Formats: sequence, structure tokens, C-alpha cells
Amino acid sequence: MRFGCLLGMEIHYPELFAEYEKLDVDCVLFSTTGVSPGNAAAQAQGHAAANSYWVSFSVPTQHSSIGPSGVIAPNGEWLERCPADGSPSVAVVDLDDGSEAAAEAVAYARPWRRKSRGGVYAAHQVTDSRSEDRTAAF
Repeated sequence: MRFGCLLGMEIHYPELFAEYEKLDVDCVLFSTTGVSPGNAAAQAQGHAAANSYWVSFSVPTQHSSIGPSGVIAPNGEWLERCPADGSPSVAVVDLDDGSEAAAEAVAYARPWRRKSRGGVYAAHQVTDSRSEDRTAAF
């Protein structure tokens, strides 16, 4: 297993999560204390689904009512979440590529995304001078 680590406001930079996908990580460990946990939790789900890897989401217990800590599967669904009552807790999961929450994302979505980003559509791109003209006003 390969892990990447990100902190705090880095949740707002999808290019960091995309770079970890290029580096073939299996899980990004994300921890924060300073961003809105509800917003950050939703973004973490998006990053997990868009890159087809697990994301561990860790916030202080005082934020648990808004966005409890947990682990997100490669399909963007929560595998496990800590209680939303402020009690100290730990989320524990098995990172299993063959699990229902990961199999399709890891076996199909991630390889296809890599292929499509690698230029499979390059031969179908159209260049049109009308699209290059940025002077027109509406």
C-alpha cells in the first residue's frame, strides 16, 4: 500500500490529489483543524471518487457534529465514520481492492481515467479558429 499525506487547506487543491493519483497511491491521509469540516468532508468524498483511491478524513472531535472523521472508499462512499457526538474515537477499515466499495473504481474507473488523460482522445480534438477568438462580447 502507498499512502500520501495532505493537511488543512490542501483539501481545496484538486491538483494535489491528482498528483497523488499519478504517483499511484492507494490512500491519502488527510487531517485538518482549520477548515469547515462539513465542506471539507464533501470535498474529500469528491477527491476519493475522482481519483479512485481511499481517503482518510481526520478532524478534531469538537467538529464531529458537523463533519465526523472517517474513511472514504474509492467510489466516494463513506466506509466508516466516527460518532458525531464529540467522543474520542478511531475509524478502522480494511483497504481491500476487491471489496464492493472499491472493486469497480479501482479495476475500471482508475485505469480508464489514466488512459483518457493519456491522450486517447487527442486524435478527435478539433481546432476551430472561432473558439480561439476571445474578442467577441455577448
